[in-house]
Amino acid sequence: MLLHTIKEVREQVKQWKKEGLTVGLVPTMGALHNGHLSLIKKAVEKCDRVVVSVFVNPIQFCPGEDLDKYPRTLEADQKLCEDAGVNIVFAPSPNEMYGDTQMRTNDFLTYVIPPFFYVNKLCGKSRVGHFDGVCTVVNKLFNIVQPDYAFFGQKDAQQLIIIKKMVKDLNIPVEIIPCPIVREESGLALSSRNKYLSEEDKVQALALSKILNNIKQCYKKGITDVEALKETAYQFLNEHHDLEYLEFMNEENLDEMKTADNQTRVFIACKVGGVRLIDNILLGE
Repeated sequence: MLLHTIKEVREQVKQWKKEGLTVGLVPTMGALHNGHLSLIKKAVEKCDRVVVSVFVNPIQFCPGEDLDKYPRTLEADQKLCEDAGVNIVFAPSPNEMYGDTQMRTNDFLTYVIPPFFYVNKLCGKSRVGHFDGVCTVVNKLFNIVQPDYAFFGQKDAQQLIIIKKMVKDLNIPVEIIPCPIVREESGLALSSRNKYLSEEDKVQALALSKILNNIKQCYKKGITDVEALKETAYQFLNEHHDLEYLEFMNEENLDEMKTADNQTRVFIACKVGGVRLIDNILLGE
């Protein structure tokens, strides 16, 4: 069932809760792919009822980013969800979520601001305000749907860590279920932004997963010095790559690591063909 208003969703969820049913939420921005489908399948398996939100959230896009051209494929998304056993596809308008356009700045709108320590690194450094928008919309979705479980992919690992922190600090009664990264056969991590890549770009984009897998292999051979591990990346980069960061952080709290261990997650962001791609790997897995 496709719903567009908060009121409709709340009424349906209220009925489910009366019946003692568990509710799962999969928050998305649409343009659904097999990565999203893996989250949805896990939600359907674990929960009695599942809500998938499809909402291109304007307040998490920074100036100059791809808000206007971000792929919007609601009809296809709805079909994918229905085929997978989703009960509600919640596709609100920006006005439904935030009111009038001029009321969406933090001069007028109450934002949820995550801790600076978690934000001022990795994607948060170049995308100032991005995680404020993410935490605000996710908090709103939690309040609207009141799920027992919420499902997030590990490709956006910084986002996942920040959302877990928000849930803990604000005592939100929801369990966060992390789901593994889904990749194309080539190794490229699935992303809605992959649609922007040409065939040549896709080949060049394989550098991200190659760098991460090579670092993991070196770690397994006993190399733990982070600077030495970073050096191994450059053999995979060429003029087609604009590396934004390659960082080693603690899996739980995003502490910067000087010496790698099993709890170290390696994060990479790189532009290929003008498209910003991210990926990560946990060394101890």
